[in-house]
Amino acid sequence: MIGEHPYVKWAIKVIENYVLYSKIINPDNSLPKELFEKKAGCFVTLHTTDGNLRGCIGTFKPTQENLALEIRNNAIAAATQDPRFLPLSKKELGSIIVSVDVLSEIEKVNSIKELDPKKYGIIVKQGNRRGLLLPNIEGVNSTDEQIRIAKLKAGIYSENFEIYKFTVQRYH
Repeated sequence: MIGEHPYVKWAIKVIENYVLYSKIINPDNSLPKELFEKKAGCFVTLHTTDGNLRGCIGTFKPTQENLALEIRNNAIAAATQDPRFLPLSKKELGSIIVSVDVLSEIEKVNSIKELDPKKYGIIVKQGNRRGLLLPNIEGVNSTDEQIRIAKLKAGIYSENFEIYKFTVQRYH
């Protein structure tokens, strides 16, 4: 598995321990202290070395007591619970690229003019249905395309929905 940033190295260590040994490891003091001090939603994304998506799971709001645990849980889920893929196998470990996106606070959008698919991720919401799309996704070049994909993910087919935006810090 390939990754350089400490957040990414942590996600890789978690995935390797889970896939190889079925072990959920706990964060220790070798991790940057901000991982223990910060609470935030995050996404862990896995790609194959040829660029294909292999798993992506995350939280848009923090669900854990700190970012270290948020990354841990989402890394395991991205490797083993993304419904679009079979769980990551031991032999795939050497050919996976990992990234971690840490989300900002979510802001309600009052006008589509506020959006930029390269800068902002979005959440579309209608009742209990919610679809999220991270920013700066290859092939998503317009706000309309970003909204269309997020609505599809949520199963929203009407024009009656709310939009929220957020930024991410992406670590590779």
